[in-house]
Amino acid sequence: MKFAIIKERKNPPDRRVVFSPKTLAEVRTRFPQAEFVVESSDIRIFPDEAYEKYGFAVSDDVSGADVMIGVKEVPIEALVPNKTYFFFSHTIKKQPYNRNLLKAILDKNIDLYDHETIVDVNGYRLIGFGRYAGLVGAYNGFRALGLRDGLFKLPKVEALADLYAVKTELDKITLPNIKILLSGTGKVANGAAEILDHLGVKEVSDALYLTSQFTEPVYCRVDVMEYAKRKDGKVGDRLEFYKDPTDYESNFMPYAKVTDMFIAGHFYGNKAPYLFTREDARHPDFNINLVADISCDIDGPVASTIRPSTIEQPFYGYDPQTESEVAFDEEGAITVMAVDNLPCELPKDASEGFGETFLTQVIPAFFNGDANGILQRSKITENGKLTDRFKYLQDYVEVK
Repeated sequence: MKFAIIKERKNPPDRRVVFSPKTLAEVRTRFPQAEFVVESSDIRIFPDEAYEKYGFAVSDDVSGADVMIGVKEVPIEALVPNKTYFFFSHTIKKQPYNRNLLKAILDKNIDLYDHETIVDVNGYRLIGFGRYAGLVGAYNGFRALGLRDGLFKLPKVEALADLYAVKTELDKITLPNIKILLSGTGKVANGAAEILDHLGVKEVSDALYLTSQFTEPVYCRVDVMEYAKRKDGKVGDRLEFYKDPTDYESNFMPYAKVTDMFIAGHFYGNKAPYLFTREDARHPDFNINLVADISCDIDGPVASTIRPSTIEQPFYGYDPQTESEVAFDEEGAITVMAVDNLPCELPKDASEGFGETFLTQVIPAFFNGDANGILQRSKITENGKLTDRFKYLQDYVEVK
């Protein structure tokens, strides 16, 4: 079986890759029956020469490979018919902007595996860039704080070599006495917590966070059973919430009243209650003045996130009174960081981490008869049709 590491073609350019040269060499060592070719790229964080140094063929034409492995969506005109592809397709939530991409994949008889659909038997995602989104998102939040309040000047992550350099910059700053709320318990929130812990911010319980004043910066990490509650007053259940959140309402305001900075690292599911609404943000007791929204659901559970921001211009302001965008440092505004492609700012570390996980979780399935059902569960299309698990997308692709 021949695998190709394909060139990223989506704009704006993405420098990440699924396998670094070193990790790809490890794949070859562990699975000598596999062949590999690397498509030439002038934007990839690892240059062509780095792969050639490890003995990999680099070519402008990789159409002879069986399995094409990339990161972002492949443009329709670049899709090779009758192949197997791995990439983030952004179609499984019926995103309108990629409907034609999924149609083309079906028309071209392509077997599609989405990185987002690679899950274990319990439905938990096995690979992703979540940790790096959390790392960069939290850093960017503190960068916004420093610039807005004239406290310190952190460089952009994209100007730094790697995660070590990021943490070195953080070692140079001193945070003011603020209270920081972090939502989520997954990889994204773990990445954000890694930054908070590196800064030496003390973690406190929600009970202490809600009732006490501190003489040092602190943070509190909350999950759905803290920021949501049952409407009938009964004790909530996390699994019940994930299955059907319609019996729940937001319990976020007690936190919003005592929080200065909110780092949103949670996963938001359909029909779940919003954390805070535009009306909530206008409340005189609403205290949050900076939101690092790593989750970045537009016009959704975090009312101040009215659009995604960019790596070039990562911050904007949200005026709760007019419900409109203003300058990020305007008085009375909520400063918002809502970059939706955060791992792109740390391409080397993100690529290395992603590849190590892909090697462990996915590659073995090609050579052990898919013993754990990894490929079966994650395959979206086969023989020009949607697989049973993804039949719910049929009406999506049939829209004219």
